[in-house]
Amino acid sequence: MRNAEGDNLRPMRVDERAATGEVIQARERYVPRGLATPDFVVSRAWGAKIWDAEGREYLDFAGGIACQNLGHGPAGVVRAIHEQVDRYLHQCFMVAMYEPYVEVCRRLDELWPGDAATKSLLVNSGAEAIENAVKIARTATGRDGVVVFDRAFHGRTNLTMAMTSKLVYKQGFGPLATDVHRAPAPYPYRGVTTEDALQGLELLFKQDVDPAEVACIVLEPVQGEGGFIPMPPEFVAALHDLCRQHGILYVDDEVQSGCGRTGTTWAIEQLEVEPDLLVSGKTLGGGLPLAGVTGRAELMDAVHPGGLGGTFGGNPVCCAAALAVLDELSAPGFRERAGQIARLLRTRLAEIAARRPVVGEVRGLGSMLALELTEQTPDRAKAVTATAREKGLILLSCGLYGNVIRLLPPLSATDEELEQGLGILEEALGDAGSG
Repeated sequence: MRNAEGDNLRPMRVDERAATGEVIQARERYVPRGLATPDFVVSRAWGAKIWDAEGREYLDFAGGIACQNLGHGPAGVVRAIHEQVDRYLHQCFMVAMYEPYVEVCRRLDELWPGDAATKSLLVNSGAEAIENAVKIARTATGRDGVVVFDRAFHGRTNLTMAMTSKLVYKQGFGPLATDVHRAPAPYPYRGVTTEDALQGLELLFKQDVDPAEVACIVLEPVQGEGGFIPMPPEFVAALHDLCRQHGILYVDDEVQSGCGRTGTTWAIEQLEVEPDLLVSGKTLGGGLPLAGVTGRAELMDAVHPGGLGGTFGGNPVCCAAALAVLDELSAPGFRERAGQIARLLRTRLAEIAARRPVVGEVRGLGSMLALELTEQTPDRAKAVTATAREKGLILLSCGLYGNVIRLLPPLSATDEELEQGLGILEEALGDAGSG
């Protein structure tokens, strides 16, 4: 078998591993530059650790961007995947129903952060789930408007690009979807209070869109890509009241903050507000592509038959993995251990910040924590993540200016692994601060 240039091609065995340089060279030839990647190639992963193509070990505080809250290769998830693979890989729920799909929906109803009876739609990604949540909200209300917030990230599809703040994710891809309106969100470290944000929303309703024309407000309880900024409880409560006042649906985007990342199954549980629709994803699939829209039953049933769906949405293997994930999140001791990890991380990060003047703020909810660097440029954050990787720790940056270091260690990590990673982080911050 040959490609267009006459190179010999052969199938790669599962147990084969190419060297980093070979993979990078092939990536340059076959993968578009628009997909940003580091010069780092993973060969295997387990627990809180990953190994590169040359066998070097790293602590993973990135988790595939919050997709591995339980760590790499959790036994129950792996076992469930193997068992389902032996039954069938794919059916398409719209062709033939299967129990794993229905059972995930049942479990999501059990874990709903409130009293309402719910139903769920399963799809492939967080962006697809957000898009479907908007479709459901528009159908249920008969309205078109969508309100989102500064620094939001909701995805990369056409509609969700319009809902997302950061320019790099949508620049050059217009025209974007219409009827999307943006309001301020609280950002205390940079001087935006809850009162400021609510006044901004009031202004939006006076000059840009009538609240009677708004189908839904979509908010991350902890902004993810926007900088790990937790929404103040008083802001969420006021927003919920505003939704009730105007007949607007409250959509809770838990794609990154959900599935135990903050200690509770959903971050909004700690804010004591019951949403109308909740969007889940990332860790929900245990490393496989799965996301969901869960909401009050009458809202979910507002869409006509055939209006929702997709070929691979709720794939049975992904659903089997999700059931094992949800079992783990509900297991005795999970929440207690997540709380211990959160306290350890916050205490150590506060100590690091006190010693490193490049750090402006430590913030987050539970173990969804971040350090914002004082300068609103990405340079030092990039230097920190690069230096940390050289020292054996995988980190990610985020924030509108790229100056936030986010931590997403697995909630299965040991205290020793957490301390080791935090030590490397502090060394990397020291190197960046002296540069």
